[in-house]
Amino acid sequence: MSSTEWVQAALQSFDAVVQATEGFRSRTGQRLMAEQVARTFSSATLGKVDEESGEAAPTRSIAVIQAGTGVGKSLAYCAPAIALALSRGTRVLISTATVALQEQLVNKDLPALAALMPQPFKFALAKGRGRYVCKLKLDRLAGTGEAEEEGEDDLFAEEEAAARAKRPRHETEARIQFYSTMAQTLSKGAWDGDRDSLDTPPEPEVWSPVAAEGASCTGKHCPAFSQCTYYDKRKELVGAQVIVANHDLLLSSLGARVLPELDNCLLVLDEAHHLPATALDQFACSMDLSRITWIERLSSRGLRIGALLEVEEIADIPKHSAQLRQTLQDLARIVMDVYGAQLKSQPSAWGPARVRVPRGELPEQLIAPLGLLAASAEGFLDALRAISKALRAEMRDKPDEAKRLSTLYAQIGMLAPRLEALHATAQLLLQDAPEGAVPAAKWFTLEVDGDFIVVKAHASPILPGTTLRNHLWSAVRGAVLTSATLTSCGHFDFFLREAGLHGDEATTTLEVPSPFNYAAQGTLIAAETRADPKNAAQFTAEMVDALLHDIARVEYGALVLFTSREQMRQAVDALPTAMRSVVLVQNALPRTQLLRRHRERVESGEPSVIFGMQSFGEGLDLPGRLCESVFITKLPFAPPDDPVGEARAEWLRAVGRDPFSELVVPATAIRLAQWVGRAIRTEDDQAHVYCYDKRLTRTSYGQRLLKGLPPFALEQRAPL
Repeated sequence: MSSTEWVQAALQSFDAVVQATEGFRSRTGQRLMAEQVARTFSSATLGKVDEESGEAAPTRSIAVIQAGTGVGKSLAYCAPAIALALSRGTRVLISTATVALQEQLVNKDLPALAALMPQPFKFALAKGRGRYVCKLKLDRLAGTGEAEEEGEDDLFAEEEAAARAKRPRHETEARIQFYSTMAQTLSKGAWDGDRDSLDTPPEPEVWSPVAAEGASCTGKHCPAFSQCTYYDKRKELVGAQVIVANHDLLLSSLGARVLPELDNCLLVLDEAHHLPATALDQFACSMDLSRITWIERLSSRGLRIGALLEVEEIADIPKHSAQLRQTLQDLARIVMDVYGAQLKSQPSAWGPARVRVPRGELPEQLIAPLGLLAASAEGFLDALRAISKALRAEMRDKPDEAKRLSTLYAQIGMLAPRLEALHATAQLLLQDAPEGAVPAAKWFTLEVDGDFIVVKAHASPILPGTTLRNHLWSAVRGAVLTSATLTSCGHFDFFLREAGLHGDEATTTLEVPSPFNYAAQGTLIAAETRADPKNAAQFTAEMVDALLHDIARVEYGALVLFTSREQMRQAVDALPTAMRSVVLVQNALPRTQLLRRHRERVESGEPSVIFGMQSFGEGLDLPGRLCESVFITKLPFAPPDDPVGEARAEWLRAVGRDPFSELVVPATAIRLAQWVGRAIRTEDDQAHVYCYDKRLTRTSYGQRLLKGLPPFALEQRAPL
């Protein structure tokens, strides 16, 4: 079929699904989006291309689509993409930012679509390995609550050892019982081994010891391979035409063959506005300069296992190990000599003290030790790779000894990622940006753990677009990026730069407006204060008075969004006794319980007000009476203490650009649009949005922010 025929067939499938959907309502914007998706995916060249033999260079095709609330974007991309994939004999890879959307797609949207599409298709959910239990680890812990012995495994990070030693006996017994119950439930088939499917997902410190991880996994050579949840789920992926993953997994598995090859599938990135931040998180790295006894354990294991397998490369392990320990100690001392006064002068109440390296230019005395560290880590890693290769060969040749060999593999694999982190962090810290080039962000942290001082080194790229261009877009042929908030202050430019697509000739943009009549359905109330929002103490006091006055009149559901925990704490403390029973505070209850209680109150005719922060400003779907008012306490500027943001602003100023106008305002515009987007969720909703920050209407950048918001009726209110 030609690309034109593919487009026509895909749109016929989309139209058929829409018309067969119960409660069908024609949406012009949804059809417009479906057309763009079909055109984009039909024009991309998929599969290997041999340019040397005269084949034309592959055609890349990428669409960036902002689809306003109510457009129905899931159907607009799923139906045409799946129809095209089936026609072209390829697969669709959908990546989201949140577990909630993954589950909605897999449990609701795709089953409904499969029932209506003329051609059958299979779909599957892809999660990171760490979301699944490792049966070997669980079996070892189910009897004791701890590892059987140090030589058997290393299930606990060194920094948890002290906490383990202090753990009360009753807590240890509770853990034993917890792991034992998990093991029994798994063996009976009553649990599938997925952390997210447990009634109450355990805390990270409880889950981590039994989580599957790649570094210690021997795959098909593991004695528990036939019962492995992770590999069972991987088998489902093989037969699926549609795979639903997340941005973290997509970026962390580049080149690892966990997901379909990006040059031979149709990629959809939903909630795409999260992609740049996810990229920075993925490619940042850090290393602990203080807790280093793991190096000795890794060294002794490497030597013992390498000797058993007669691996020649182990000869230099003692030298590398000693050099690493000494160099880390030297680095910790130098960091404290140079930055100790700054680090120790910071209050510890809000997490580790931190000092950033200006312009990414490390002090001269750190350069040589970091170079030595990188070289020693690389030599040590080479030896470990040789041991791992020998172990895998031994497993192939001696399947009867799989359990013993798997344990040996795990003993090295448990600690190897720390060595890899040392190597990666040292390399990025040593990266010296040429004149005019973009430096990495580099910083050091200090925290006190009892009597122990912990010093860490950190490094991160500062431009997500460059990272994504090099690692993701260089491999992708056909992609659609979508979200309700991809424009900033009315333009796509900011997102395109952040996502690495600015100036990419293969990229087209489309803005599909919401079908809602915002001017008739909603009012934006700019409720000003006398105090300047930059004066936090005076502003918060005045804002809280106005907020309490307004929420006292709430009849049904409302959402209050705060920009800091301290701000929310002051508002909670100021609540009169009569109002305390009406307010539900984020983290006072698990999110699902809090939302359930909110719904129950509103449905029974009682008022209910949720107090929340950033995570409640996005992805929360409270239609109708569940959210008739949204209160925005202050414009959601990013916190000023982010080292990557600081480093980026510093670089922009150094090259004569304005970070506030170019970076801060556009990022705030996207965040504010998300927060405001909680108000109107259906065509029948009526809602009020209150903003207590007078900068929204009194400043030039506030006018830019307003341009990025839905066209509500605007009402300005003088200070109370």
